[in-house]
Amino acid sequence: MNPPTPTKVLFVCMGNICRSPAAEIIFDQLVRDHGKSSEFVIDSAGTLGFHSGKAPDHRMQASLVRRGYRVFGTSRKIHAHDLANFDHILVMDSHNEWEVCQLDENGEHRHKIRRLTSHCREHQIDHVPDPYSGSKRDFEDCVDLIEDACRGLFTDLTKNE
Repeated sequence: MNPPTPTKVLFVCMGNICRSPAAEIIFDQLVRDHGKSSEFVIDSAGTLGFHSGKAPDHRMQASLVRRGYRVFGTSRKIHAHDLANFDHILVMDSHNEWEVCQLDENGEHRHKIRRLTSHCREHQIDHVPDPYSGSKRDFEDCVDLIEDACRGLFTDLTKNE
Protein backbone atom coordinates (compact mmCIF):
# COMPACT_ATOMS: atom_id res chain seq x y z
CA MET A 1 0.00 0.00 0.00
CA ASN A 2 1.34 3.40 -1.00
CA PRO A 3 1.50 6.19 1.56
CA PRO A 4 -1.12 8.91 1.08
CA THR A 5 -0.25 11.81 -1.18
CA PRO A 6 0.76 14.84 0.91
CA THR A 7 -1.55 17.85 1.01
CA LYS A 8 0.21 20.72 -0.74
CA VAL A 9 -0.27 24.19 0.76
CA LEU A 10 1.01 27.45 -0.74
CA PHE A 11 0.89 30.79 1.09
CA VAL A 12 0.99 33.93 -1.07
CA CYS A 13 1.56 37.63 -0.38
CA MET A 14 3.00 40.42 -2.49
CA GLY A 15 6.78 40.20 -1.96
CA ASN A 16 7.13 36.86 -0.14
CA ILE A 17 9.29 38.39 2.58
CA CYS A 18 6.80 39.16 5.38
CA ARG A 19 3.35 37.58 5.51
CA SER A 20 3.57 34.47 3.35
CA PRO A 21 6.93 33.24 4.68
CA ALA A 22 5.60 33.83 8.21
CA ALA A 23 2.57 31.69 7.37
CA GLU A 24 4.79 28.99 5.87
CA ILE A 25 7.02 28.96 8.97
CA ILE A 26 4.11 28.98 11.44
CA PHE A 27 2.14 26.31 9.58
CA ASP A 28 5.28 24.18 9.20
CA GLN A 29 5.81 24.33 12.98
CA LEU A 30 2.19 23.32 13.64
CA VAL A 31 2.52 20.37 11.27
CA ARG A 32 5.82 19.27 12.85
CA ASP A 33 4.44 19.68 16.39
CA HIS A 34 1.60 17.31 15.49
CA GLY A 35 3.91 14.76 13.85
CA LYS A 36 2.39 15.25 10.41
CA SER A 37 5.37 16.45 8.36
CA SER A 38 5.04 13.57 5.92
CA GLU A 39 1.42 14.56 5.26
CA PHE A 40 2.10 18.08 4.00
CA VAL A 41 4.18 19.98 1.46
CA ILE A 42 4.32 23.64 2.50
CA ASP A 43 5.68 26.59 0.53
CA SER A 44 5.23 30.31 0.05
CA ALA A 45 5.51 32.72 -2.87
CA GLY A 46 4.90 36.33 -3.83
CA THR A 47 2.93 37.91 -6.62
CA LEU A 48 6.00 40.04 -7.42
CA GLY A 49 9.48 38.73 -7.99
CA PHE A 50 11.22 41.83 -6.67
CA HIS A 51 12.66 40.06 -3.59
CA SER A 52 13.37 36.68 -5.25
CA GLY A 53 16.14 34.79 -3.48
CA LYS A 54 16.01 36.94 -0.34
CA ALA A 55 15.37 35.71 3.20
CA PRO A 56 12.29 36.88 5.13
CA ASP A 57 12.33 40.53 6.22
CA HIS A 58 14.55 40.99 9.31
CA ARG A 59 11.66 42.50 11.28
CA MET A 60 9.44 39.51 10.54
CA GLN A 61 12.31 37.21 11.43
CA ALA A 62 12.67 38.98 14.79
CA SER A 63 8.93 38.64 15.53
CA LEU A 64 9.01 34.93 14.68
CA VAL A 65 12.21 34.20 16.62
CA ARG A 66 10.76 35.92 19.71
CA ARG A 67 7.97 33.34 19.60
CA GLY A 68 10.32 30.41 19.17
CA TYR A 69 9.92 29.74 15.45
CA ARG A 70 12.75 28.43 13.27
CA VAL A 71 13.14 30.92 10.42
CA PHE A 72 13.90 29.55 6.96
CA GLY A 73 13.17 30.11 3.29
CA THR A 74 13.90 32.43 0.42
CA SER A 75 11.50 34.52 -1.60
CA ARG A 76 10.18 33.39 -4.94
CA LYS A 77 7.49 34.51 -7.35
CA ILE A 78 4.33 32.47 -7.88
CA HIS A 79 3.87 30.96 -11.34
CA ALA A 80 0.85 29.55 -13.15
CA HIS A 81 2.12 25.99 -12.69
CA ASP A 82 1.86 26.48 -8.90
CA LEU A 83 -1.92 26.60 -9.28
CA ALA A 84 -1.92 23.04 -10.62
CA ASN A 85 0.75 21.79 -8.21
CA PHE A 86 -0.85 22.94 -4.94
CA ASP A 87 -4.10 21.80 -3.33
CA HIS A 88 -4.63 24.96 -1.24
CA ILE A 89 -3.47 28.46 -2.16
CA LEU A 90 -3.90 30.86 0.74
CA VAL A 91 -3.58 34.56 -0.07
CA MET A 92 -3.19 37.41 2.39
CA ASP A 93 -5.47 40.08 0.91
CA SER A 94 -7.78 40.99 -1.95
CA HIS A 95 -4.97 42.29 -4.16
CA ASN A 96 -3.01 39.05 -3.77
CA GLU A 97 -6.20 37.14 -4.51
CA TRP A 98 -6.78 39.15 -7.68
CA GLU A 99 -3.16 38.67 -8.82
CA VAL A 100 -3.26 34.91 -8.25
CA CYS A 101 -6.62 34.59 -10.00
CA GLN A 102 -5.10 36.34 -13.03
CA LEU A 103 -2.74 33.37 -13.37
CA ASP A 104 -5.75 31.04 -13.53
CA GLU A 105 -6.83 31.98 -17.06
CA ASN A 106 -9.45 29.23 -17.38
CA GLY A 107 -10.70 29.42 -13.81
CA GLU A 108 -10.02 25.73 -13.23
CA HIS A 109 -8.09 26.32 -9.98
CA ARG A 110 -10.25 29.09 -8.51
CA HIS A 111 -11.68 26.69 -5.90
CA LYS A 112 -8.19 26.30 -4.39
CA ILE A 113 -7.61 30.04 -3.90
CA ARG A 114 -8.89 31.66 -0.73
CA ARG A 115 -7.84 34.13 1.91
CA LEU A 116 -5.88 32.78 4.83
CA THR A 117 -8.10 34.75 7.20
CA SER A 118 -11.07 32.58 6.20
CA HIS A 119 -9.59 30.09 8.70
CA CYS A 120 -9.34 32.51 11.63
CA ARG A 121 -11.12 31.51 14.81
CA GLU A 122 -10.26 34.42 17.11
CA HIS A 123 -9.95 37.37 14.71
CA GLN A 124 -12.71 38.82 12.55
CA ILE A 125 -10.86 40.34 9.62
CA ASP A 126 -10.89 39.64 5.89
CA HIS A 127 -7.17 40.11 5.20
CA VAL A 128 -3.72 39.98 6.76
CA PRO A 129 -2.47 43.61 6.75
CA ASP A 130 0.98 44.08 5.22
CA PRO A 131 3.34 45.18 8.01
CA TYR A 132 6.20 46.08 5.64
CA SER A 133 5.90 49.85 6.10
CA GLY A 134 4.76 49.59 9.68
CA SER A 135 6.10 49.36 13.20
CA LYS A 136 7.33 46.49 15.36
CA ARG A 137 3.78 46.29 16.75
CA ASP A 138 2.42 45.85 13.20
CA PHE A 139 4.69 42.83 12.71
CA GLU A 140 3.59 41.37 16.06
CA ASP A 141 -0.09 41.90 15.20
CA CYS A 142 0.51 40.28 11.82
CA VAL A 143 2.03 37.20 13.48
CA ASP A 144 -0.90 37.02 15.94
CA LEU A 145 -3.33 36.97 13.03
CA ILE A 146 -1.32 34.43 11.02
CA GLU A 147 -1.00 32.13 14.04
CA ASP A 148 -4.79 32.18 14.51
CA ALA A 149 -5.42 31.51 10.81
CA CYS A 150 -2.81 28.73 10.62
CA ARG A 151 -4.28 26.97 13.66
CA GLY A 152 -7.69 27.13 12.01
CA LEU A 153 -6.27 25.94 8.69
CA PHE A 154 -4.55 23.00 10.36
CA THR A 155 -7.78 22.05 12.12
CA ASP A 156 -9.75 22.36 8.90
CA LEU A 157 -7.30 20.24 6.90
CA THR A 158 -7.00 17.49 9.52
CA LYS A 159 -10.55 17.35 10.95
CA ASN A 160 -11.55 14.16 9.11
CA GLU A 161 -8.70 12.11 10.54
